Amino acid sequence: MIFKPQKTKFQLLVIDNFDSLSQWAENPWRRYSLALIVILTGYFFGSSLGMISAVLELIDPVGAFLSVSFIEILIQFRRRLRNDSRKKLLVLLVDSLRLGLFYGFFTEGLKLL
Repeated sequence: MIFKPQKTKFQLLVIDNFDSLSQWAENPWRRYSLALIVILTGYFFGSSLGMISAVLELIDPVGAFLSVSFIEILIQFRRRLRNDSRKKLLVLLVDSLRLGLFYGFFTEGLKLL
């Protein structure tokens, strides 16, 4: 038996908000500006996590494991969304977040050399 999740009011509200965001982002300039905001947010979190991990020098392996596992979860999430043509904006945002996190980790790694 396959159980389908119950459609709660919260779930419908989130789906409706994402649909309205997708309609808003049909304009290419809006879509690219939203992607740029997500890239910069990912860069901020990637560089912040690298800085915190470097300053404390206590949880370097744990921080690296959590970072790599989060990026792998984003990759698996993207693979599931890739075939759905209605979710192109979500695929773009997931890719932008991954790119920002990667650049944040990379620049922090270069700073720590």
